[in-house]
Amino acid sequence: MQHKADIRHARAASPERRALLRLDGITKEFPGVMALSDVHFDLFPGEVHAVCGENGAGKSTLMKIISGVYQPTSGSIVYKGQESRFASPLESEAAGIAIIHQELNLVPHLSVAENIYLAREPRRGFLVDRKKLRADAKRCLDRLGIDIDPETHVRNLSVAQSQMVEIAKALSLDAEVLIMDEPTSSLTEQETNLLFQVIRDLKASGVGIIYISHRLDEMEEIVDRVTVLRDGRYIATDNFHDTTVNEIVAKMVGRSLEEKFPERLSEPSEEIIFSAGGLTRRGVFSDVGFSLRRGEILGFSGLMGAGRTEVARAIFGADPLDAGTITMHGETLTISSPRDAIAAGIAYLSEDRKAQGLAIKMPVDANVTLANMDEVSNGFGMIDFAKHNKVANDYVELLDIRTPSIKQPVRLLSGGNQQKIIIGKWLFRKPKVMFFDEPTRGIDVGAKFAIYKIMDELAAEGIGVVLISSELPEILGMTDRVAVFHGGRITGVLETRNTDQEEIMRYASGYGPKAH
Repeated sequence: MQHKADIRHARAASPERRALLRLDGITKEFPGVMALSDVHFDLFPGEVHAVCGENGAGKSTLMKIISGVYQPTSGSIVYKGQESRFASPLESEAAGIAIIHQELNLVPHLSVAENIYLAREPRRGFLVDRKKLRADAKRCLDRLGIDIDPETHVRNLSVAQSQMVEIAKALSLDAEVLIMDEPTSSLTEQETNLLFQVIRDLKASGVGIIYISHRLDEMEEIVDRVTVLRDGRYIATDNFHDTTVNEIVAKMVGRSLEEKFPERLSEPSEEIIFSAGGLTRRGVFSDVGFSLRRGEILGFSGLMGAGRTEVARAIFGADPLDAGTITMHGETLTISSPRDAIAAGIAYLSEDRKAQGLAIKMPVDANVTLANMDEVSNGFGMIDFAKHNKVANDYVELLDIRTPSIKQPVRLLSGGNQQKIIIGKWLFRKPKVMFFDEPTRGIDVGAKFAIYKIMDELAAEGIGVVLISSELPEILGMTDRVAVFHGGRITGVLETRNTDQEEIMRYASGYGPKAH
């Protein structure tokens, strides 16, 4: 009875006007899995309604039902006053519902403009009006305040730039309901602020926005109401300003979560285990140098395109260097491929875990051993399956990877568990230095804390850790020092305990230290 009372209370607190979208008693069953059970949700014109929950809570399933990817097993959907069922995403799109996917849904070999207006290109007779296509796409990009040439192929964009194109694509639909699934997950603070202004403009024009994000702190700026799901069930709906982040988290995980970051287990030593100097890749970054101490977590911070990921990829041998030296324990390394970097003890966790970090269709065990097959093979080069399975089970237990078995395809696991599998893969190589590139992007608060603890434990064991992150609270909460990038250069290396977000942003914007 309390469940129904919570729903009545939430709706009574809503504006006195007809809901744009209302879902009642939504249940979705897959073979052997109850993904959603009796979920309720409503959205009003001109409001931002957040949906929160841990990975696996049912958020994505609910959004797929709204957007026509799935059909509910039972329950009703009322859209603009009429009971509706959308047979496909194209049908929901035609009705005025657009979705910005967390997992990028772009065609790499097409241009930005072609992706924004895919299957909706302006035409002149039988031909695509390329001039209008470019102009229309430019308008969408300008609305987001980003400088991307509409003719650029998507495959040449960074993850953050691709995310902005995904947002521009949704805005081009002039939708009445806009679903934003982790829209800021790969954006910097400056880009997030630009997006928030767009959201405010959309609210003012009467668009209803469903907002999904694991960054609870940022919601205060734009969210009107919040609905919490847990284990596929409706928990509560509250006016956002009548609750707190701690209360939301407690409802999400079923317990309080007092600390966002673990208490550090040890202090870094003065011993330099890894250094880089004069790293240059023409047109991308120039004269980049930094050092990494034993047991240290070093942050890489900066705005989109500042060069953070590009430097890490070059050190890992994924992209070529034009100049510079890389040294491990005083020995100069020659790295021309990821194979060389791995052999030298360097591990890199890509920001795009599904495209570059995992064999997504393969099972857990194959992914864990993928970077170190020699260790699970016999003298004839054949896989020793007893050893192979033991290694996989050991890392599943060590990292608390939630999976029905080591034979489960990794695509069926949550983002947090996928990230732990990548960490396990690299730990099996026994690395000396690990680069974590946006390791908590799209991961819920509970899984974030688990990833943070793993990073801290690695540092305490003497492994050098580099954390590349667009989240300044994460940088401040987890690192010992932070190297700030601007325009392909490091503009400052700051002691984390003696700095703040304002000073980091000044360096990231090219202005240097703040006045004291």
